[in-house]
Amino acid sequence: MGEKRILCVGLVCLDIISVVERYPPEDSDSRCLSQRWQRGGNASNTCTVLALLGAPCAFMGSLAPGQAADNLPDVTAADFEHVNLSQYKWIHWEGRNASEQVKMLRRVEEHNRTCPASERVTTSVEVEKSRPELYQLFPYGDVVFVSKDVAKALGFFSASEAVKGLRGRLKPGATLICAWAEAGADAMGPDGVLVHSDAFSPEKVVDTLGAGDTFNASVILALSRGRPLSAALAYGCQVAGRKCGVHGYAGIV
Repeated sequence: MGEKRILCVGLVCLDIISVVERYPPEDSDSRCLSQRWQRGGNASNTCTVLALLGAPCAFMGSLAPGQAADNLPDVTAADFEHVNLSQYKWIHWEGRNASEQVKMLRRVEEHNRTCPASERVTTSVEVEKSRPELYQLFPYGDVVFVSKDVAKALGFFSASEAVKGLRGRLKPGATLICAWAEAGADAMGPDGVLVHSDAFSPEKVVDTLGAGDTFNASVILALSRGRPLSAALAYGCQVAGRKCGVHGYAGIV
């Protein structure tokens, strides 16, 4: 049997990206060099990167025809009941409709309690936006990704501060990871040891859109294949750095 898949639950959307010579000053009429339409959304981007890195993966979210599909519903716990958990080794949630996502995470916890060790599903959640209702996701997930924005909103001024200060919100045995842009990333696993990786900046930064999703995907892939936390963190920073030096995702491999 082949490698089990990694499932990403969350948003897919349309990103319209305009490329300019430099950040335009207010009221300027500087021309756009080019424009591209690109599939976006955190969970969708994470899935894209996983696929490019060679991981079997799947996406769960609302899709619709038409160029601009408005007001698509988020995945509910009832939708998630239809997921065959035995097909997946890892499920990642982009924090959105948190109270529904908590129910989904509980379903996986229940599955893990009653199945053989080889069938257990690892879970991860991303708390990216500083909306207090998302903070109820902290006690769920074997791996929790917290963004720089959320860390700052909660009163922390570095990734290491955030990891040490927020670790108490996690369930016992969970891993907390915080990326801090050009300052790299920090993490702490069940052993309580703080792990750091420097950023790997490209020669020229051309496109940072989706860098965080790229980091998450790379760390998830490395951890899912048994790499130690320090190696997974460094790999995440390396691939995210590569991504910042190319337009889109195709050049990350």
